Amino acid sequence: MVIQGLRAPQTEDILPDKWYNILPDLPEPLPPPRNPDGSIVSPKELEAIFPRSLVEQEISTERWIEIPEELRTIYLELGRPTPLLRARRLEEALGTPAKIYFKYEGVLPTGSHKINTALAQAYYNKLEGTKRLTTETGAGQWGSALALAGAMFGLKVRVYMVRVSYEQKPYRRIVMQTYGAEVVPSPSPYTEAGRRILEQDPDNPGSLGIAISEAIEDALKNPDTKYSLGSVLNHVLLHQTIIGLEAKRQLEALGEYPDVVIGAVGGGSNYAGLAYPFIYDRLRGKSETRFIAVEPRAAPSMTRGEYRYDFGDTAGMTPLLKMHTIGHRFVPPPIHAGGLRYHGVAPTLSILVNNGIVEPVAYRQTEIFEAATFFARTEGIIPAPESAHAVKAAIDAALEAKKRNEKITILFNLSGHGLLDLKGYQDYLEGKLRDAEPEKIDLSYLPKLE
Repeated sequence: MVIQGLRAPQTEDILPDKWYNILPDLPEPLPPPRNPDGSIVSPKELEAIFPRSLVEQEISTERWIEIPEELRTIYLELGRPTPLLRARRLEEALGTPAKIYFKYEGVLPTGSHKINTALAQAYYNKLEGTKRLTTETGAGQWGSALALAGAMFGLKVRVYMVRVSYEQKPYRRIVMQTYGAEVVPSPSPYTEAGRRILEQDPDNPGSLGIAISEAIEDALKNPDTKYSLGSVLNHVLLHQTIIGLEAKRQLEALGEYPDVVIGAVGGGSNYAGLAYPFIYDRLRGKSETRFIAVEPRAAPSMTRGEYRYDFGDTAGMTPLLKMHTIGHRFVPPPIHAGGLRYHGVAPTLSILVNNGIVEPVAYRQTEIFEAATFFARTEGIIPAPESAHAVKAAIDAALEAKKRNEKITILFNLSGHGLLDLKGYQDYLEGKLRDAEPEKIDLSYLPKLE
């Protein structure tokens, strides 16, 4: 039996041949990255850690950037386009008149959307002669993706994994090692940044900001090495827009268009990946779609942070980016959604929040695991803790539609499965899960740049 509108087509032509770059369509110019003295960072300076082709994508004002055919072929081989599914059982359980669709990136080999940019970054690095890549990872989705991409393109990979996730998620570490990557807990004794932190606090749980510092320091000290970033920067976000571009074509085949688009936010890559192609329509006056971005209360950069220049890492090795931030020295509580434990947000997403195009919300850890468990029992998929934030917001939007008796269409990004994140579910089911959020956020130490 075929149920109309349950599953969208997944033919090869659904995969786009170009990425979408939001820079030329932003409602205001993107503030340039700066050095601590206020000077603007040049593209040449960025080439110290990134290959030139990615730096060119980072600053490009072209709306559409072609996906190389070799890379597009690999996307197809690894499972793109990914499914767009309708959550009918969830709709029925909620008693909502809303239609709920989700783009499911968990079918990809490493279990999340991260492989979309990992392959692109490895591809361009290989073309320019890079031999080795360093990176950071929180929950391990990004590290797993880059480990696989490195294996596919013959690049060595070292992953600095946030210590609390290294301990909470040993199977993520094993996945990376299986693909051939070296994985070290961060802060580590391998870098000056890591050693300084361990001297002050031997039990430091780590953070994405610390891990980024270590990975960049490593790359700068080794001439055959470049750094790969899993989120935040423009080139990373544009690689992910294949998610939303596919979803648009799939929804069109079903005769649908979303009234609400939802995704979780750590740095912004999975959110931008789904939402930016739809935001393109709204910026051109072709839709009135709502865009909801979800973050944890433990790292509330959009809902409680300030829009100002800050470093992307803890040690202050990156350029200063103008973004929503809770401060690069902030170490978030050790929540299970390790990929969302970041102090800042992508500068392009920050502009969209400032202009009221994207609405940020924040949830507690217990709330998102409750929603994720409900989703698993209705739809059969166990979401990653990061993706569970989007699930919670989608449920809330559906219940709001129920109260108003509105027949809206909701689309959210189920950016990864949670089958390697079961410690969080165990803690939730055993009543051991605890909420945590900062009482006070001090940003007085940040540089005052405009």
